[in-house]
Amino acid sequence: MKKSQTSTTAQGIALIRALEYERPPEERICNDEFARKFVSPGYYLLGKLFAGYAERKGPGVVGFLTVRCRYMDDSLREALDAGIGQLVVLGAGLDSRAYRFPELPGRVRVFEVDLPATQEAKIEKVRKALGRIPDHVTYVPVDFNTEDLRKLISAGYDPRKKTLFLWEGVTYYLTAEAVDQTLAFIREHAAPGSRIVFDYMDPSALTAERKRDEVKRMERTRRLTGEGLQFGIEPSRIIEFLQRRGFGRVVNLTAADLHARYFTGSNQSRPVAPIYNIVRAEVAG
Repeated sequence: MKKSQTSTTAQGIALIRALEYERPPEERICNDEFARKFVSPGYYLLGKLFAGYAERKGPGVVGFLTVRCRYMDDSLREALDAGIGQLVVLGAGLDSRAYRFPELPGRVRVFEVDLPATQEAKIEKVRKALGRIPDHVTYVPVDFNTEDLRKLISAGYDPRKKTLFLWEGVTYYLTAEAVDQTLAFIREHAAPGSRIVFDYMDPSALTAERKRDEVKRMERTRRLTGEGLQFGIEPSRIIEFLQRRGFGRVVNLTAADLHARYFTGSNQSRPVAPIYNIVRAEVAG
């Protein structure tokens, strides 16, 4: 994506969270009361109208995005209990965790990292929603494909503090080199015990003879959105992949794992697309 181009995907992901928030509390998987404020009214109405069609064309995608949000939220709560001092949201898009977790202000410094244009649009939405930019949040403009994360340090990031890195919905669109550079920065500039959580795609989804509809759609609209799918890791290799890069305590969750964890009771019939996974790991001492 070009630096001057805002993220279309960010709007779509926020829309999914907004629609989930409208479910009855007993059925709701993730609770993002800010999502509706971050989505433009026209996009919201159009997305709500075609929500059923989107699910039919990409079965389980909405389910995955929903449980991904919940798992990242749960990971943040666990990290807060473990005493983190910093939260870094990589490719923040319209992420709202900095604003909806009341434990963060005065306790945890939050750094949101994203492309300049997407970030500028996000800042305006935050100002409109909250009336101001919270003191505990710092915005750091970075293009993962052309820059590294050293800007974080000049923005006030402290490598000595235990940190949680949330990397949600980003790796798909990066080169393998960009993924490696990001992991290398975290390994070299994060205190032992710091954690990273990110989702990734099985590369077979990009090479399959019969690709899933959402994959084909992303490929067709790449020129328009600037967001093209290009990176994946085989789930059977993810533990070794991260261990070789200096991370330990690696836990991988497949679509089946996420479904079993979150889609219970009345949600049991909701599918989770099988080509997506989430992994968490710690910076080794």
